[in-house]
Amino acid sequence: MNKPLAIVLGGGKGTRLFPLTKERAKPAVPFGGKYRLVDIPISNCINSGIRQVYILTQFNTASLHNHISSTFIFDVFSNGFVEILAAEQTFDNNSWYQGTADAVRKNFYHFHDQSPSHYIILSGDQLYRMDLAEMLNKHIESGAEVTIAATPVSRQNATGLGIISADKKGRAVSFIEKPDPEDDISHMSFDRSLLPENQPKVDLSKEYLASMGMYIFNAKTLEKVLDNNYTDFGKEIIPIAIGERYVNTYIFTGFWEDIGTIKAFYETNLNLASLTPAFNFYDEKRPIYTHRRHLAATKMNFCTISQSLAAEGSIITNASIVNSVIGIRTLIESGANLDGVYCMGANFYETWEQKKENEEQGIPNIGIGRGTIVRKAIIDLNARIGDGCRLGIDPIGRKDGDYGYYWIVDGIIVIPKNGIVPAGTII
Repeated sequence: MNKPLAIVLGGGKGTRLFPLTKERAKPAVPFGGKYRLVDIPISNCINSGIRQVYILTQFNTASLHNHISSTFIFDVFSNGFVEILAAEQTFDNNSWYQGTADAVRKNFYHFHDQSPSHYIILSGDQLYRMDLAEMLNKHIESGAEVTIAATPVSRQNATGLGIISADKKGRAVSFIEKPDPEDDISHMSFDRSLLPENQPKVDLSKEYLASMGMYIFNAKTLEKVLDNNYTDFGKEIIPIAIGERYVNTYIFTGFWEDIGTIKAFYETNLNLASLTPAFNFYDEKRPIYTHRRHLAATKMNFCTISQSLAAEGSIITNASIVNSVIGIRTLIESGANLDGVYCMGANFYETWEQKKENEEQGIPNIGIGRGTIVRKAIIDLNARIGDGCRLGIDPIGRKDGDYGYYWIVDGIIVIPKNGIVPAGTII
């Protein structure tokens, strides 16, 4: 009987998403106004009938633990679970995870308790909706030891991804990790007869197959290919496996986006609020699950709002909001103007007593103050933006760096979690 076990790679320090990962693990970063990044791979597993999931991570795991423990609770009859395996010291090993492959290797003794037939390896920082059960069935039908999920990409986009060369039957025959723009990889273009008929059509400019960082291994195969000191799947394990074993490709042509950088994270979030978003959150048959907060509906008083999302529990008064995502419990005061902003919201509502203390201490309340204008920014949870601030409204170049109470990353202003921006601030 097939018994797949899903493993979500939560990443290390999450440096590409810093400062959003300054106080939390990468999978716990808020996304889409009300979700967390980890909700995406877990939801894909649940929708595919895969109910045994481990999350591997090692940095700032407290908020991730809280989210997982309060969200993904299975009944006793399903034998399902979602558990976090953080790096731990044992008598046999006292080191941190050295890479994605090393993280899996060090947890085999946990995995063995489930007696899995297959391991499904997933990334914790991608946005997609895939039937993993279909991928598993194709893997079994092919007779392969390993299957790599692959998506068609253009030559321009191939530079930042691992490119797979497959024969006419879909078997992977070679692999190049992030080829340079000047490299000739024309010999690696794929046969378009491999494209699945039950998935969206593919533009002719997409001639190459890129690894999505998602793999299925036969259980015994995974233990064999990790019986060494190699630490990374993409750079080491997969290229070696392609050369030594039967590795198949599973081509996926639906929406897939790596959101592991600040720029990609920002652009992907704002795209959700566009007229025709690339990813559809409004799919009742295959939803993305998250924590139930039982908050009141968002209240909007005398507002102008266009191409924006507003999560539950927010109160927005006399504001202009364009091309933005407003997270849970966001309080936006009169006269505020947001354009191209992802505001994550807050974990709690401040009481009148707390607001009085804020006034006495000379700090703003949580939320966006009166008359404040914000452009092209990410505002993390529980941030306090004072009255009359001007953030990013001038069309000038902003040098990336740490500026004390805010960061500039890829030209995007990032206000960190619990950040304080005093009234009248200009950035």
